[in-house]
Parts: sequence; C-alpha cells; structure tokens
Amino acid sequence: MPADNFTILIGTTKGAFMILSDADRTGWTVKGPFCDGWPINHMIGDPASGTLWAAGGGEWHGAGVWRSTDGGENWTVTRLTKGTLDDWAANDPDFASMVSWTPEALPFAGDFSQVWSLGLTHGTLYAGTKPAGLLKSGDGGASWEKVQGLTDHPSAADWNPGAAGLVLHTIVSDPKNPQKLWVGISAAGVFATEDGGASWERRNRVSNAEACAGHDHPAGPRDGEIGHCVHNMMRAPGSSDLLYQQNHHGVWRSVDGGRNWDDITEGLPSTFGFPIRVHPRDPDTIWTLPLNGDNQGRYPPDAAAAVWRSRDGGKTWQDMREGLPQQSCYFTVLRQAMAGDSRDPAGVYFGTNSGSLFASINEGDTWQEIAQHLPTILSVEVVDRQ
Repeated sequence: MPADNFTILIGTTKGAFMILSDADRTGWTVKGPFCDGWPINHMIGDPASGTLWAAGGGEWHGAGVWRSTDGGENWTVTRLTKGTLDDWAANDPDFASMVSWTPEALPFAGDFSQVWSLGLTHGTLYAGTKPAGLLKSGDGGASWEKVQGLTDHPSAADWNPGAAGLVLHTIVSDPKNPQKLWVGISAAGVFATEDGGASWERRNRVSNAEACAGHDHPAGPRDGEIGHCVHNMMRAPGSSDLLYQQNHHGVWRSVDGGRNWDDITEGLPSTFGFPIRVHPRDPDTIWTLPLNGDNQGRYPPDAAAAVWRSRDGGKTWQDMREGLPQQSCYFTVLRQAMAGDSRDPAGVYFGTNSGSLFASINEGDTWQEIAQHLPTILSVEVVDRQ
C-alpha cells in the first residue's frame, strides 16, 4: 500500500473490497473481491504497518480471520472453526479434491460460526464472534485465545439474541489505556473491562428513572436500563470516557464510560437505526443514519436518505441530504457500515445493503456516491496513511 494511499475497506456478503483514492480523496478506484468470496463482516487496517485484516465466515466456511501484509495484494486465512464444507469434504474424497481440502485441526472446533468484529489496540488484536464471545491475538492474528472473563460472565446464560443472532459486534478501546475495553453484544448490552479482560461489568443503566417512561417498544428502556439491544457504539476523542451508542430504540450518550446513559434521540425522525459515528477531534460532533423502524421496512424515513448530524452532543440535530437520494430510497445501512477519517475537514462514509458507497469529505455537508453495484455492504472502515 503506497504511503499516500487513502483506502476504504469494504466487507460484503461476497468477499472483501478496497476503494482507493489519492491524498485529496478524489478519483476513487475499486479493487476486489478478495478472501475467496467469503462473507466478510468486518475489515480493519493498521496504518503504521499496512497490515489488513478481514473477519467473517458462516455455516459453510466456518469462521476465520484473513490477513494481508502487502496492502491487500495477497491474503492468508487463519481458520478458527469448521463449517459444512469440512463435513462434506471429510466424507467425500472427490469433493475434497475439487475444493483442495485437507484435514486441519481447528482451534475452536464448532464453538462459533462467524467472526463479526475486529479491534486493534496497543498491539493486541481482538475479535468478536457469533454466538457472542471475544477472542484476542498477540501475534497479529496468527493464533487466538478466548477472553474467558467475558465468556464466564454471570449473566451469560441469560443473554438473548437479536434478529441477527447473539453477536459481539462492537469493540471499543481506550487509546491511552490497554486495560480498558468496551464491547457491544446484541441483545445483551454493553460490557466493560478495566483489567484487560479478566473481569467485566455490565453497563446499561439509564441516567434517570424518568427516561424509561413512555416507551412501549419491547427493546425500549425499562427497569432502569436503556435496553440491551445495542447496535453500535463509539468512544469520543479526548481523555474522558465519553461514549455514544445507537440502540435498537434510541440514541444514547454516556459521560462516564457507560455507567449511566442519557437519551439524546429527541429531534431525530426515528428511534431506530444501526450505525453511529463520532468526529475524530470534536467530541460533540456525531453522525447517525435513522431508519423508519424495525418493522416498517428498515429504510430511510419517507424513502428519502439523510445523515443526521449533531454539533452539540445530541442536544440538537440537523439532516444532511445534499447528494443523497430523496425519492424511492429503500436501502438499509447496517451497524458497521459507517466510518470516518481524521482529515480536516473530516470525511464520513457509509455503505448500503444495495451495494452503494457514499462519501462526504466536508463533515456531511454534501455527499457523493463513489461506488455502486457492490454486493451487500456489511462494514466500512478507513485506513489513512497520510
């Protein structure tokens, strides 16, 4: 990967893709698919080394993490669990020969079917799985171990799946403290560790009891908690543990690392959506993309796309529509399908289940479609080696 490359990593249902640009974020070029067409739930990159990782799998392939050390030209996979392919090949030599299968001892047998999320912090690579679990690697993804403290959490037996299953989809780190980590599990809520994963605290409490009033949705806040179906979560820049999350029912803000959450949904057209994004330097600037509702089709309200931006930590919201489709727009933007860069002005990017990627290089003021006709986009991340 050239040093001045600006790369958007795209995980899709039919492999991994990269969208490359020059240093000015113009002239977009699509490359891919990579990773042998595996479903790729999440991709991340290390700007310092240029290493890329792509996580995914499913019932057919089993779960695994792909790695490239040459900017995406070549990829190798570390398989973690077996899939239907292994069962077929083990019992059919002709099929095994056709797919070049050989017996392999996989470290987690059939414990989980997919890797859903990745996170790199302080030299440790983390991976979230389906069913919900957390893995870590100290050698760049070549070998993995379970974070047993989360697996053994006293509440684990009562975790309930969301519509996509019981998945650990969000991994949030503290850039200053390798011992601190937050994860989002659908639909078990937010969990945090401050001792490197040895112990975990469940953090879903509302900041005041009145916030639970008037919500009749099953996923809405109740019993003093915000609702366990967290969809996406980010930590704001700075030294404080300011967190934002898009929940199944509402957008929430926590100033104390998730110990208490404030409802900041007022002003948005819907309580439902998947992604949330925080500005790389301004902790009060956030973006989200509301959808019309979980049972109403999961597309933009009135079939007119808008990214909603707040400049004051969610007190007020503004809809940003210029360049986005305003008629007959029925796409969905999934939980990991919105990303940003650290340029000035900051760029924001989102991908759709209809295979389009939209970009704003002026903090959401205007948008352009920079790729289309891709497979269903599951995740978007940026690697900026400026």
